[in-house]
Formats: sequence, C-alpha cells, structure tokens
Amino acid sequence: MGWAIALHGGAGRIVKSSISQSAREAAETALQEFLDAGCAALSDGASALDVVELVVRKLENCPLFNAGVGSVLTQRGTVEMEASIMDGRTRKSGAVSGLSTVVNPISLARLVMEKTPHVYLGFHGAEAFAKAQGVETRDPGYFITPGNKERLAKALEAGLCLLDHSVSPNPSGPGGQQEVPQPDGQVERDDKYANGHAPNGHPIAAEAQFETVGCVALDINGHCAAATSTGGLVNKMVGRIGDSPLIGAGTYANEFCAVSATGKGEEIIRNLCTKEVATLMEYKYLTLKEAVDTVIWKKLGEGNGGLIAVSRNGEIAMSFNTLGMYRASASEAGHREIGIWQDECFDDGNAGSGSPNSSAFVVFDRDGVASSDGSDRKGSVSE
Repeated sequence: MGWAIALHGGAGRIVKSSISQSAREAAETALQEFLDAGCAALSDGASALDVVELVVRKLENCPLFNAGVGSVLTQRGTVEMEASIMDGRTRKSGAVSGLSTVVNPISLARLVMEKTPHVYLGFHGAEAFAKAQGVETRDPGYFITPGNKERLAKALEAGLCLLDHSVSPNPSGPGGQQEVPQPDGQVERDDKYANGHAPNGHPIAAEAQFETVGCVALDINGHCAAATSTGGLVNKMVGRIGDSPLIGAGTYANEFCAVSATGKGEEIIRNLCTKEVATLMEYKYLTLKEAVDTVIWKKLGEGNGGLIAVSRNGEIAMSFNTLGMYRASASEAGHREIGIWQDECFDDGNAGSGSPNSSAFVVFDRDGVASSDGSDRKGSVSE
C-alpha cells in the first residue's frame, strides 16, 4: 500500500490562452516544490495530519495561491481567511473563519482541534484565540498583493462576486454570481512586496489566478487526513463563509479516505461534497475514483469545482468539472503527476461533453526546489 498524497491550488475557469508560459511555469514549480516536501515527510514516517498541515502552510505562504498571503479581497478591500483540518484516524477536526492577521490559518485550525473543546472558531474569537496561542500574526496589509487589488477593482467595476480563476466578468458562466458591491475602504500593501516578491522569496505573478488550496494524505500507518484553506471569493460580502472551513463540505477525512474540495463554495456546501465521497465508499462500496467522479459529475453542477482524495488503500483521485484545476499527486508506489487542464472535457472556455477521465498533465522527477517558509509549529513536521 504505502503512503500517498495529493494537493490542489484551486479549480475554476482557467483558460489556456489567458495564462502566459512564465505564469504556468511558476505554478508548476510551486506545486512540484510543495509535493516534494510532502513526499519527503511521508517517506520519513510523518503522520498524515502533520503532512497536510505542512503542505497547506506552504501553499498559504506562497502569494501565487488564494490562501494566506495570497488571499483575495472582500468588497471592502479586506482579507477574511478561513481553513479547516481533519484527522481521519480520530475524526477530530478544527476550523477557523474571518481571519485578517493570522499568517497560517491552517495551523490555527489545528490548534482549535487540539487545544479547545470546539470544532469551529470565527472572526474576533478566532483572532483572540490566535493571540492567546502565540501564533504568528501580521498587520492586515501584509496579506494584500497588487494582483488581488487589481482583481477586486475589476470585480467592483463589473458588480460581480467571482472565483479567483475567472478571467472575465460573466455572471451566466462558470465565473460567479451577481452581487451588489459596497466598497468603503482601501488597504495599502506591505512594503515587503515592493520588489515583486513575497517575504519568503516567491515571485508575485499577477497573471496567475488561483483559488482554494488543499492537501490530502495517507501515511505509512494507513491513516488519512485532509486540510483546506482559502481567502474566499473576489469581492465577496464581508462575513461570507465558504465551504473550506466546513467539515463535510470543503474538508473531510475518516478511516476510508480523505477529501479536499475547491470551486464554488455555495454549491459545494449544498452538496456536502467531501462527506458524500466518504459515504459512497462506506455504504455503496464504491472505489475512491468511482465515488469522486460520482460527486463531481452527478452531484456537483458542471463548472462548479473539483476534488482531490486519497483512500486507505493508497488510491489517489483528482477530478473536476471546470476548465482546469491546479493539482499534484504522488505515491510510494511511484505515481507522480502535476496537472492543470482537462482538455477532452473542456476546450479553452467552451464546455464539452468528453470523458471526465482524460487530463493533460506535466510529469516531473523528484528533483525539486528546497523550500524555506519559516519556522514550524511545535510538534509538527519541520518546514
């Protein structure tokens, strides 16, 4: 069986012609680096729970992605981050919402799971808990990137609430739903971004548009875990909560599998997508791939999102019904892939009716770039 891991950087309306080669290479390099980190930790015997936290922290620390330092902005130009994590071995879980100063929301979610009698903390209560726990925080301006300020301006002008992947304001397509903008403030970016790089050295690529991030893992002891983190929707209403911090919607893990979702949060919530995968496996005896494809293609409406999952048997599934999903996976058995598009299902913005099983991906060797995103939380895998 052995270990297995999958991670995603978001699903959405990712049109090939809208992404330059340099932006694509930046995304693939980041995915490769974070996949390597997860593989190395699992190979060393780390728990699935530690590994999903480790990988999502790295995704949060990379401004290419809509989580942590790359989080998109609300109608008011502010950041409201959210995240959740779940241990499949115990079914314990933790979640947070409405964060504006916490550098790594996923680690705060784990602290909620381990240090409180609760599952979910939000807004002022979550911020107060972060302060009490001594987690790393920054001024809210630290999380504002030039690319996300530009995306908010475009969304405000169009009067739309959009997935970060949307390349044009089109309320009738896979872009998003109509909202009434109420801008009343501006947030200046931190001076550390003046050189075009984040504090951890990753370049800020304004062209690269990503959404929710997540990771699922199976460790060498046969235990599964899942974690998901996001900044939400561009131009979302202040106080809006998506699927990412909701156990059973954006994140779920049990003794059968671990699943993380990405896409239109409201639709993922309505369909309880991640829990549905586990239910189909437990009660309908479907394989992981069968369960994931059933949820994506029969439960979740076309153009609404994607799922990554691992099973206790070492299976990996990554399925989506959008134009693309930034994703990567590997296993101890030698499987390894990094992918973006699903050409047979969609073709550069035009929906098709091809097979959900086809995909286009780039395969890398194991020689990745060493990552350095800061100190690790006590008790977790070293970063």
